[in-house]
Amino acid sequence: MSFISAGVEYGLHCLLYLAGTTAGASVRDLSEMQGVPVDYAAKLFTRLAKAGIVESKEGVRGGFVLARPAAEITVQDVVDAIDGAKRVFDCREVRAQCALFDGEPPAWATRGTCSIHAVMEAAERAMRAELQKHSLADLAARVFSKAPASYKHQVINWFTDRATNRRSDRL
Repeated sequence: MSFISAGVEYGLHCLLYLAGTTAGASVRDLSEMQGVPVDYAAKLFTRLAKAGIVESKEGVRGGFVLARPAAEITVQDVVDAIDGAKRVFDCREVRAQCALFDGEPPAWATRGTCSIHAVMEAAERAMRAELQKHSLADLAARVFSKAPASYKHQVINWFTDRATNRRSDRL
């Protein structure tokens, strides 16, 4: 089991499109583009909206848009929005349960921070600091730097065609 859920990965992939446009995209279209079940994507976007990362936009070209610039939304923001601010390690104070202590650990055994807990805390701080350094804009720039120049236009056209077809279906 991974610490960061697949929902974060799916959410980030869906958000990459929104990072490159001001046009809205429906959850249905975002989920189809990324191969994510629509009900699952809807739950992710509910969490992202509650965290102030996306907001819904009304109208024919409605859907979701980023609530603030992509450069101001960090990967850590998305992790916290989707998975919550869960801890990497939950210390159980096993050091106090040694069979040699007959249920009463000596002060030296439990004094200060558990060395295992200290290492895990340092690892968590480092991971969170790294995730905080990277924004949606950074991720989008990485994707588009390795993709052919036509890829961004293909994505935009795909979403535009979907919105146009939705509009035509309503008429």
